[in-house]
Amino acid sequence: MSLDWNHYNWQLLHDGPQEPLLHMALDAVITDEVGAGLRPPTLRIWEWAAPAVVIGRFQSLRNEVDPEGARRHGVKVVRRVSGGGAMFIEPGNTITYSLSVPEAFVAGMSFAESYAFLDSWVLKALNELGVKAWYQPLNDIASDAGKIGGAAQARRSKAVLHHVTMAYDIDADKMVQVLRIGREKLSDKGTTSAKKRVDPLRSQTGLPRETVIQRMIQTFSAMAPLEPVALAPATVDKARAQVAERFGTPEWQALVP
Repeated sequence: MSLDWNHYNWQLLHDGPQEPLLHMALDAVITDEVGAGLRPPTLRIWEWAAPAVVIGRFQSLRNEVDPEGARRHGVKVVRRVSGGGAMFIEPGNTITYSLSVPEAFVAGMSFAESYAFLDSWVLKALNELGVKAWYQPLNDIASDAGKIGGAAQARRSKAVLHHVTMAYDIDADKMVQVLRIGREKLSDKGTTSAKKRVDPLRSQTGLPRETVIQRMIQTFSAMAPLEPVALAPATVDKARAQVAERFGTPEWQALVP
């Protein structure tokens, strides 16, 4: 049987901008720390130091990314530990967060049920901001105006990693030059279709990105105890080691060529 959100005392990590590769490793390290009982369940809100394409654990690098477009726009391509689709990231244009929770928190749930459950707090926050948002199986957050974001999960070390990227704003022209899949889906409809498919929160709320994030934190805090903490140096050191050993290697990036 799953547990209520307030069964745990949660930690909030919301540090300054990090490089894309370090974000990939931090997700893995923090989730492993939760699974080992070294830290409580954790909500981490990301800030990006550089533009990136984040591809899923099982995606083909060649199929997803146009390397020339990525080079031209200075976009770093990284691979995460979870499945799901490719995400186009520009600093300030997305709201990305991770939940690292013990397996017990979603015990007895199907994958689809766990996605809906772990997205429930952010749907509540969006609705409080006037955005009519809902969970669209298996891993989308949708609205009347279009898709808002996508989720992905990884089960590891007796813990669950659930992370979401939502579009606050988007440069659709640049996105279709970097992502092959976006270009294929939109080639017959033009860039305006990209803006319709992924509808940024900026247009739906009229609020600054920081205000949307603050409302998300307030909503979460009303559901469960949430203590802001800083990233521990030891956690960052472990993440940097994993960048060197795994996430930053050509073998990992081209795991599925």
